[in-house]
Amino acid sequence: MKKFESPLFAELSEEEYHDMRSCGCMREKNYKKDECILHTGEKNNEAGVVLYGSVNIENIDLWGKRTILSNIVQGQIFGETYAITGDILLVDAVAAEDSRILFLNGAGIVHGHHSDRTWHKKVILNLLRISNRKNIELSARIFQTSFKKTRPRIESYLTAVSRKSNAREFDIPFNRQQLADYLNLDRSALSKELMHMRDEGLLDFHKNHFRLYELIDDSLD
Repeated sequence: MKKFESPLFAELSEEEYHDMRSCGCMREKNYKKDECILHTGEKNNEAGVVLYGSVNIENIDLWGKRTILSNIVQGQIFGETYAITGDILLVDAVAAEDSRILFLNGAGIVHGHHSDRTWHKKVILNLLRISNRKNIELSARIFQTSFKKTRPRIESYLTAVSRKSNAREFDIPFNRQQLADYLNLDRSALSKELMHMRDEGLLDFHKNHFRLYELIDDSLD
């Protein structure tokens, strides 16, 4: 089996990747859209890598309000912090579409059960890099949801996606309700503001496909 491309396996040779798989620290499982992969309140000792599909990290409060914290796409990892620390999950990981997940025993890897393997230090360093990137993404989300009004939240999010993809036209990983949940907005208020912005010539959209006209700098032309 060819090495799967993921930041977690960066710098690993094919031989090291296969040796890692042979250690019995990996398993794979399929999930249907909207199926819960990791559950709030449970303990988890495995990190998940998305082989295909995508996963939403969600929180549902005591009143049933859902907040989407992040979207994990193919090749990315989730649940690693809980797997390493052994803390009780404070979030759900839910399949945003039909997905296949590669699970790794994160605690076993980090705590030195395979420290004699050549891939061990590489995976630990990759985990540190991934954690740092997630901290940056979390900071960006905090910034995007810090605005009191609806439009600045939308502008901040879409501008960030545009700059990350270096394009004025792009797809976002959320449907309208999911985007409202991510930005902590009422769906009707979100949809109303998007239509106002379209009428003003700031952007155009169809479902999760967007084109921006006025929100990003000229370097993207």
